[in-house]
Amino acid sequence: MYTFSGKLKTFSIALMILGALGIGYGFFSAPKTTEDVKEALHNTQNTHEAEQSDDPAATTDHENASEESHSADEEQSHLEHLLHQAQNRPWAAFFISAFFFLMIAVTVLVFYAIQWAAQAGWSIVLFRVMEGITAYILPGSILLFIFLLFSGLHGNHIYAWMAEGTFDPASDNYDAIIDGKSWWLNTSGWLIRSFIYLFVYNIFRWMLRKNSLALDKSNDIKIYKKNFNLAVAFVVIFAILELFMSFDWLMSLDPHWYSQLYSFYVFSSVLVSGITVIALVTIYLRNKGVLPFVNDSHLHDLAKYMFGFSIFWAYFFFDQFMLQWYANIPEDAAYFFPRLIGSYQLPFIGMLILNFVFPILILMDSDFKRIPWFVVTTGIIILIGHYIDIFQLVSPATVGDNWSIGIPELASLAFFLGLFIFVVFTAMGKVSLHAKGNPFMKESEIYHY
Repeated sequence: MYTFSGKLKTFSIALMILGALGIGYGFFSAPKTTEDVKEALHNTQNTHEAEQSDDPAATTDHENASEESHSADEEQSHLEHLLHQAQNRPWAAFFISAFFFLMIAVTVLVFYAIQWAAQAGWSIVLFRVMEGITAYILPGSILLFIFLLFSGLHGNHIYAWMAEGTFDPASDNYDAIIDGKSWWLNTSGWLIRSFIYLFVYNIFRWMLRKNSLALDKSNDIKIYKKNFNLAVAFVVIFAILELFMSFDWLMSLDPHWYSQLYSFYVFSSVLVSGITVIALVTIYLRNKGVLPFVNDSHLHDLAKYMFGFSIFWAYFFFDQFMLQWYANIPEDAAYFFPRLIGSYQLPFIGMLILNFVFPILILMDSDFKRIPWFVVTTGIIILIGHYIDIFQLVSPATVGDNWSIGIPELASLAFFLGLFIFVVFTAMGKVSLHAKGNPFMKESEIYHY
């Protein structure tokens, strides 16, 4: 029986407190008016002039640029756009971490359901680990839905298609392309669908967990068959819902852009993150001596999945980019320009290295997959890389070129990491980590690769 250690609990609570304070600071320090933006631009301009004072050519170019005249309306519109982007930053940071940790828990549930549906024998000793991780789905869903509700009620400017006048032909903000998608992109439908996604994840998690625990007490094969049917249904339903969820929550941030591979790309990113968390939590609990039946072969198989799905992610990354490069479609080029050539080049290329190059170099060797510290090191790298992946999916459309990894981003990451640790390990301390009622448990205990 696992006991949530006082040190880990204190650490998780400290992360949540520091994170909450940092999130509050991010909202408090965001500019409130266009005058604040103008002042910030003025300070940046002065700094730039000081840096370029020794370069006559640069000074001349700046003077020529400053002589260009713009109408007051254009300047005001530009300032309002920059104001919205600056105000979006703490919201975007919150959304990135909320989505990242929620989808880790959801994809662990998917992986767990796949084990039931496939009647896999090797993974049974890991079932309680997976169930514990999926406990985060409920609090994670609540926090994410609060964010989505604020967005739908115009509490932020994250989703450009929600702006006033977007669907009104008489408005200056009218957008014919977005208006053509209004049958799907409308706030009420968007919020209803979001609630359905989260409700389905939670109800299936509750039913699968309930039956799994009941199986320990009764050893009734009917309960096993019931979970088998639930798992098959969930895998199919999730495959459908994830297509729409990725479009609603992420792709609609760039409403002019579309990709038929996008949903698969997002799924591959969060799936490898979920499997990585299973491996990290398993290694931690194994070191604590509460998973006596987990051996090197189980660890080896988890590392194989980490390696395999890293390649899976890279496949979709290449496909999506290759098709854009080959066809040179304007909508796709507009999406990739800030990421490949613009200000997001560093995180875009960096996450490719972290998510593909490092895993393939470290986990290619079969022996390394059995060494815990190798797996932990690779796992941390993978999680950092896929957080950056979600960051570069969200930030270009929400905060523009004025991005950074600062207090709002780190605070949100700390808060959700602390909450994740607290919820997951609290759940694991409530029941035995040995799923003794599963008919394949003996096969899992003696599993050897």
